Amino acid sequence: MIRVALSDDHAIVRAGFRLILETEPDIEVVGEASEGREAVRLAALERPDVFLMDVQMPGTNGLEATRLIAEKAPDVRVLILTTFERDDYVFGALRNGAAGFLLKNSPPEDVIDAVRTVAGGDSLLAPSVTRRIIEEFVRNGGTPVPSPELDSLTDRERQVLVQVGRGLSNREIAEALFVGEATVKSHVSAILAKLGLRDRVQAVVFAYEAGLIRPGGDR
Repeated sequence: MIRVALSDDHAIVRAGFRLILETEPDIEVVGEASEGREAVRLAALERPDVFLMDVQMPGTNGLEATRLIAEKAPDVRVLILTTFERDDYVFGALRNGAAGFLLKNSPPEDVIDAVRTVAGGDSLLAPSVTRRIIEEFVRNGGTPVPSPELDSLTDRERQVLVQVGRGLSNREIAEALFVGEATVKSHVSAILAKLGLRDRVQAVVFAYEAGLIRPGGDR
């Protein structure tokens, strides 16, 4: 059973997500929160597998709540809910440990798939959505800064990191670099370990912040 918690300041939004999720026999909603601090307490108490987290909430927003949950309940996977209206700071939430993001107006089947994906330990990385958030980050003053940590990577690992930054799956990276999928998986694991990153989402963020990827293309 996948245990899910919800956080949004609008009760009707929480009710809608609860209705969608509880139609599935393998998903259980274990709690709701209307603001960030309440969400952090709920995460620590219930330890859900997945926490659907709104960004804009009164008091503690979703970005700060995500950071606190990553510190206090690192086993809880946070899935950011966004509308793309003023969510340029979602980039910060991803850097703070979120496992991915989901549009609030997503079809019900996409919401269910997203929860299962994140609960299974994978990151939710739709390339077009990832790129849009990062381009918004750059427009609002984000400046790539070369990282000395890149020196710890081999040339092949750098190539793999660039492809991860573009949002490609292991299979797509394997095809692009003419290597086996198992080899790509090994490289990704090494990259995360060497750079001290939690998952592929943080690898995408790192690739952009370090200047390996430019919005609209790569170096």
